[in-house]
Amino acid sequence: MSDQTILKPLEPTPTVEHLEKININDLNDLCDATDAAIEGGGGFGWVQLPARNILERYWNGVLVMPARALFVARLDSVICGTCQLLKPPSNNEAQSFSIQLTTNFVAPWARGHGLAKMIIEAAEKYAKEEGFEVINLDIRETLTEAMALYERLNYHRIGEHPHYARVNGKVLKGYYYTKAL
Repeated sequence: MSDQTILKPLEPTPTVEHLEKININDLNDLCDATDAAIEGGGGFGWVQLPARNILERYWNGVLVMPARALFVARLDSVICGTCQLLKPPSNNEAQSFSIQLTTNFVAPWARGHGLAKMIIEAAEKYAKEEGFEVINLDIRETLTEAMALYERLNYHRIGEHPHYARVNGKVLKGYYYTKAL
């Protein structure tokens, strides 16, 4: 009998970060993850895959907008999900204490590693550090797993929009959630 070493596969490493600068590899990862999310039915508004140059312009544009904070989820250093926090405009003093969570997704191939929860918690931590007291978000009715996660993280459903989105010709409801930080 020979001595054989059995190698155990390494567990994937999930991480989350606030992305403030983008390189070509990150841009490619963002576009690939967005494509996967759209194909999986959770493309934060997109229903059909946009051309690659449109996605590249979109993600580059996010990073130059001071009112947006982009958080990315990585699995083994590859970007596989995002969320953004959208700050209120400076002329909206009445709602200056609240921030909007948007464009939240994890690509289907990267699910099951806790990244969805991690990215929301990173966004919440940032919002608190920036002095915000409330996070608001909206979501279409078909994203039931995401809604369940928000509810486990103490987001409260506060409203419903009967004509929120149209996906493949079907009108869908949307729900509004809020969380006091």
